[in-house]
Amino acid sequence: MSPSPNLGIVPVPKVEGTWTVDKAVETIGTGKYAEGSKSPIGYFHLLERLKTTKREGWTRFAINRGESISDHMYRMSMMTMLAPTSLAEKIDVNRCIRMALIHDMAESLVGDITPVDNVPKTEKNRREASTMDYITKRLLGNVDGGKQGEQIRAIWQEYEDSKTLESLFVHDIDKIELLLQMVEYEKRAKGKLDLGEFTFVKTKVALDEMRAWADEIIQEREDFWAGKDHVRRDGGDEGVITQEKEQMQEAYYAGHGRKE
Repeated sequence: MSPSPNLGIVPVPKVEGTWTVDKAVETIGTGKYAEGSKSPIGYFHLLERLKTTKREGWTRFAINRGESISDHMYRMSMMTMLAPTSLAEKIDVNRCIRMALIHDMAESLVGDITPVDNVPKTEKNRREASTMDYITKRLLGNVDGGKQGEQIRAIWQEYEDSKTLESLFVHDIDKIELLLQMVEYEKRAKGKLDLGEFTFVKTKVALDEMRAWADEIIQEREDFWAGKDHVRRDGGDEGVITQEKEQMQEAYYAGHGRKE
C-alpha cells in the first residue's frame, strides 16, 4: 500500500465557537499529546507542527510552499548570534537565541495569525497565552520538576511584554527576518511579485543597530526594483495598499518601534 501523498500537510486546527486549546488539540490527526508525563516526548511531537505550519502572510500571494514557522525561528536564532558588538555587550545573547526559538511556539496550535486575519490583538494574545500554559504546564509540568517548562514560559512572556533590551532585540530580528524573506521571494520571482506591503515593518524596528540592518535590506530591494513600479511603505512610500490594510498593520504592530 502506498502512503498518502499528503502526509506532510498538517492543517492548522479549525474549531467551532470560542477558540480553546482543548478544542484545537481534539483536531490533531496523530492524537492527543501525553499530559502530566515525566517524559518530554509528547512535547517533542507537538514541535513537529512548527515544522509543517506555514507562515500565512506569504500564502496570500500564492507562495504555497513557503517558509514554515520553524524555518523563520531558526534563521532568527542564527541572526541573534551575530548581534553587533555595541549591542552584544549589553544583552544576554544566549537568552536571545532561546527567545528566538520560543517566541512563536504557540503557533503550533494557534497558527500564524497575520495583521489581515481580522483577529483582534487581545484575542490573539489570549489564544497564544493559553497555548503556552498548555505546553509548559500540561505537557512539561512534570518534566524535570517543571523547571524547563517554567523557563520556556518566562522567556515567552518576556518577549510578549517587550520591556527588556533582549526582547526588543528579538522583536527587531523578527521583523528583519521577514524583510530578508520578502526580498528573497521577490528576487526568485524575477520582479513578477511585489511584496512591498511588508516593508511597513521597517518603520517598527526599534534599535539603532537593527535599523542599520533594515536599511541595508531595503536598499538591496530598491536596487532590485530600480526603474520599475513597486510598493514601498517604509517611509519612502510608493504604490498603493488599502486604507483598511494599513489600519490592520498599525493595530497589529501597536507598541512596536523606536521609543522617542
